[in-house]
Amino acid sequence: MTEQDKTAVKNTQEAVTDEQLVRAVTSFEAIIVSQIEIKNILGDRLNYSIRTGLIILGLIAISILILLLTLSSQITRISAVVGDMNQNFTSVSTQMQNIDTYITSMEKRVSLLNGINGQTETMDREMGTITVDLRRMRGTLSGIQQHVRSVDGNIAYISTAIDKMNFDIQNMGHDMHRMGQPARSMNRMFPLP
Repeated sequence: MTEQDKTAVKNTQEAVTDEQLVRAVTSFEAIIVSQIEIKNILGDRLNYSIRTGLIILGLIAISILILLLTLSSQITRISAVVGDMNQNFTSVSTQMQNIDTYITSMEKRVSLLNGINGQTETMDREMGTITVDLRRMRGTLSGIQQHVRSVDGNIAYISTAIDKMNFDIQNMGHDMHRMGQPARSMNRMFPLP
């Protein structure tokens, strides 16, 4: 080959190389521009995601605040119910003391009845000589019968009071179960460790 041919081939190769270089630079520039666009799109998406996350966190914070306010009002109600329960237990304690007093009185009267039965048998044997004492004893027996009737009335009152107390305790249990519902719901939502 001659020098002109060599120069022509070299020029052709340089031209091809220049074209390839221009194409490569254009491709590289397109790639860089597309990467910048993708980064901008991803940055915008990240900003939207952060804003959405902040809004969701704000809503969660507001709902937690509402739950806390609800719980604080429920705690006030629970403390009021516990105060009522304390009053009811004080009333029950007083009524139990009354019952204890009535039972002690009944025991004394029942022991008196046993003694009176023995004395009645003795008085039957000695009826002729102690008629006046027998009349006094009959008066005592009628007084004891009145006391026994009074004790019967007291026992009926005690039974009614115990029935009412059972009803009140059942109502309190129902109220405690109803008031504990928000706490159970809260515990299901946010279980404590």
